[in-house]
Order: sequence, then structure tokens, then C-alpha cells
Amino acid sequence: MVESPVPSREQLVERARQLVPLLQKHAAWAEENRRPHDETIEALADAGIFKMRVPTRYGGYESDTRTLVDVGAELGRGDGSVSWVESVYTIPTWMSGLFPDEVQDEVFSTPDVRVCGTLSPSAMATPTDGGIVVNGKWGFISGAHHAHWQEIVAVLVRPDTEPMPIVALVPMTDLKVIDDWYTSGLQGTGSVSTVAQDLFVPQSRVLPLPAILEGQPASKLNADAAMYRAPLLPVASASSVGTLIGLAKGAREAFFERMPNRKITYTTYAKQAEAPLTHLQVAEATMKIDEAEFHAHRLATLVDTKCVDGSPWTLLERVQCRADLGAVGRLTREAVDIFMTASGGSSIFNDMPIQRIHRDLCAANQHALMHPNTNTELYGRVLCGLEPNSQYV
Repeated sequence: MVESPVPSREQLVERARQLVPLLQKHAAWAEENRRPHDETIEALADAGIFKMRVPTRYGGYESDTRTLVDVGAELGRGDGSVSWVESVYTIPTWMSGLFPDEVQDEVFSTPDVRVCGTLSPSAMATPTDGGIVVNGKWGFISGAHHAHWQEIVAVLVRPDTEPMPIVALVPMTDLKVIDDWYTSGLQGTGSVSTVAQDLFVPQSRVLPLPAILEGQPASKLNADAAMYRAPLLPVASASSVGTLIGLAKGAREAFFERMPNRKITYTTYAKQAEAPLTHLQVAEATMKIDEAEFHAHRLATLVDTKCVDGSPWTLLERVQCRADLGAVGRLTREAVDIFMTASGGSSIFNDMPIQRIHRDLCAANQHALMHPNTNTELYGRVLCGLEPNSQYV
């Protein structure tokens, strides 16, 4: 295990920025084929993007979540689906660092390893000698086509105890991939379903879900690493928001690129840029993106600060992370709605990037852990002195 030089945040963001033209080039292909282009995955690997949440002893960077936000935002400018897949990989990759060290040796032996996953316990597991046997199906597995491992969640049923949700790591070669990703948005993420049939998983690759949610490592070597001093949901929240920021910025860029050559049909405005309505629209949308960036950076700063100082997490801080995640989703969608509305009828053609961006952002806001309404209600419950109505905090 040889540690490689760790690039700075600025260097990683610049690498992501240089990939934007390639992502834009392959965006239509990815949407048509419902998965990222192979050249895109190779380029991300070459840029070191998949190393950001890998422990340094395996050549990774152990990047903080602010880096994830800013890198995700750059990638999202090029293609929201690619940024989404990259952000999804970072979360199970981080979770892999909670497993015993010998399991990490196996997972991280693959250069630029890609781990996909889910938090939905949609499978059942039974104990057997040396491990468990799993049967079930998981949906919305973004990036499955290019992943090496999947983090799965199942309910373990023992004859003498209450059912318990568990998390396990399994090679993708042990799972059947169901190509069922036909959607209105985020089409290029390849978020297919996977199936396990009588799958044996050794006990070393199984952990209780509560331990994962609390960020309690079974790893001895990662026990004191700053990156692992946080519960899962704040980490996952901060890992996800960059994509939304990037989509909104991509919409703004697409709008301003077309604006000089557009009029407002059936009005006297020969140039859209001269209309007061346009001034109001672009100002309001841009302010919403600014507000979304505030929430994204506040979220990442909270996670990174507490990871460094090791201070305990309060319940209010944990639900604030979910609230910030929801706020980023709401504000970026509102901003893109404005740019889409201002783009006119010609914007609905398939070769117009803004229509894809709009659909991708609408799809992202429907995610169960990102939905603005769910996150805002959760925050309000705790502010009112009630217990959260979810264990995912």
C-alpha cells in the first residue's frame, strides 16, 4: 500500500472543470443509452475523481466534503447524470471504510474502485455458517454498470432475535443486473435494479445498519481518521448537493449562451436581453443559485468542521444537514424553472441542453432523501421539540 500525493481542492476542482467539454460531448449519448459513456468513466478515473473518498493508505485522497461539493458542481455543469453517479459512488466508498481492515484490503485492491449502493432494506437475509445468505432486489442503483462492488441493505432474520437491518459489501459479479432504467430524468445515470439469489456473504463483509448510520467503524486503521468522524446522513447529504448546484449553473450558462440570438416572439422585443422581464428573471434565478450555494457550503462546512474537531453531533445539527440538502434542491429547481420558462418554445427540442437539465433536476428532487418537503418537515419537527420521524438523520 503506497500513499500517493494528495491533490488540493483547487486542483481537483480544476480537473473536474477540464472534463466539462467531454461530459457535454457525451451527454446525449448517455441519455440515449441510459448510462455514462465508457470514455467518461475512464476520464474521471484518470483525473483521480474516484479516489476522493478512498483512504490515503490505498492511494486515495480522503478529500473533505467541501471538495466533493465543488467537484460535483463542476461535473454537473457538464452532465448532471455523470455528476450524480460520481456523487453516489463517493457515499458507499466512504461506507466501505467503516468495514474491517481486511475487507477494505479486498475492496480497495482495485485501482479507482467504484462502489454503488442503496440504503433501502429491500432484501432478506438468513444466517448460515460463516456469514449470511441474501435474497432480494434493490432499485435505483446508480452507476451499477461501471461499479465493481455494491453496498446492499437487507433485513437479517434470526430465530432467536428481532429482525435487524444489515449492510453488506458484495462484488457486482455476484449480482444480476436488471436493465429497467426508463425514466424522464437523470436518464444517463444507469440507475438500474440488481438482484441477489441465494447469495452467500461472509460475516466479515456484514455490519449492522445502525453502526453504519452512526458512522461507527469496525476498521481499526480508520478509527481515528477525520473523514469518519460523522454519521452517515450528514456525510451523504454533503456528498450529494454539488450535482444540484452544477445543474443550476449549467442551466444558467445554457440560457446566456442562447440569449444574444433570441427575440421574444409575438412582442416588439427583437432582443431578449433588452426586455425588463428578462432582467428580473435572470436576477431572481441567479440569486436562488447563490442561496443554494450558501446552504451547500454551510452543510459541507458543518460536516468538515466537526470531522476535524471530533465534537459530538447534536440532533439539531443532524437534521439541519437534511434541511440544507432539501433547500439546495428547492432553490436550484426554482432557478432552473425560471431559466426554462425564459427560454421559450425552442428550448423543448432534444438538442437543447436546458430541457435535459430541467428534467434531471426535477428527477433529483424526487429522491426520497433529497425531497425538499420531507427534509423541511423533518427539520421543523425537531425545531418544535418532537422526535424525528426517520432513522435517517
